[in-house]
Amino acid sequence: MKELFVILIGAMFIENFVLSKFLGICPFLGVSKKSSTALGMSGAVVFVNTLASAATWAVNEFLLKPNDLEYLQTIAFILVIAALVQFVEIVLKKLVPPLYKALGIYLPLITTNCAVLGSALLNVERNYTFLQAVFFGFSAGLGFTMALILFSAIRERLETCDIPETFKGMPITLIAASLVSIAFVGFAGLVIQ
Repeated sequence: MKELFVILIGAMFIENFVLSKFLGICPFLGVSKKSSTALGMSGAVVFVNTLASAATWAVNEFLLKPNDLEYLQTIAFILVIAALVQFVEIVLKKLVPPLYKALGIYLPLITTNCAVLGSALLNVERNYTFLQAVFFGFSAGLGFTMALILFSAIRERLETCDIPETFKGMPITLIAASLVSIAFVGFAGLVIQ
């Protein structure tokens, strides 16, 4: 149980994919204008990341390792992630059309979201068991969710602020993102014994 807690805290705060490792920046900046779309994207990323961690762990353990095909990990993992994203896209289009339209191009971009691929590759690199790998994928997705929702609230607040003309738009967005990222660097020294 302690191992899973360490994985949870590590993935959400210490090694937050967006704010500490700078993975998944495209959807982070693209979908964070409104909290509603940020929440929808976050749910999709948590779902895909959790399932991708499980599926890529199984593909690696039962297909790639026994056949000495570990050099194909990246390609195999991208194919698995792409299939999962297609599944999520079909489900959202059928069940939640407004969210599907709001996410737009960013939903298929989960396929190439380096945070999801990074999670799968880190599972292999760290030799996680199946349970640890799935929990790490879920925790990394929660960390992505936390960062995205926090930043969407900041961006919504920035819309009502009096910002100098030269900083409006992307400049103030990048400044705000860097300040939030700096706050998360403070977690780097957190050690759980």
